[in-house]
Amino acid sequence: MKGDETRDVRGGRDRDAEGRARNARPRDGLGRPLPHGAEGVPRQPEGVVRGPEGTVREAQRLLDAGMPFHAHEVFEDAWKSGPGGDRELWQGLAQLAVGLTHAARGNATGGARLLRRGAGRIGGYAAGGGEAYGIDVTGLVGWAGELADRVEAGASAGTVPPDAATEAPRLSRARRPEHPA
Repeated sequence: MKGDETRDVRGGRDRDAEGRARNARPRDGLGRPLPHGAEGVPRQPEGVVRGPEGTVREAQRLLDAGMPFHAHEVFEDAWKSGPGGDRELWQGLAQLAVGLTHAARGNATGGARLLRRGAGRIGGYAAGGGEAYGIDVTGLVGWAGELADRVEAGASAGTVPPDAATEAPRLSRARRPEHPA
């Protein structure tokens, strides 16, 4: 449990320092809740204000580590604290991260749906060179559609869900390796 969270024994609910309900159970690398007392991965602090470059850098670090659920929290902070004109970009990137999370958890339908929804949301940023804040928007739209197709096909064939670290997108053009087909 983080230091700013507490367990409200009377109501049996986890609460933060202000008394708001907050699940304090530890989580695994894909954001799944673990039993109280289990060893989990560190959670992303909420409400961190980063510039666009810091957001991309931290989200990429988490994606590379196979932690797309945690990367989505970084994008969520960006849409909540950044300029309103960029809200669609950060929300779409968060949906891509959550789509990868669901796909890696074995939820092919939800994963594919969120990957496509996120790609649709960021697609408007593809005009004018396909980049925003150094993010390869055009490449991400293609990655999301291709992964969504593979996840759905794999679910139909009964294959193992994709590995989050292996399938992690590269947010900038300079770091984009080819994914195996």
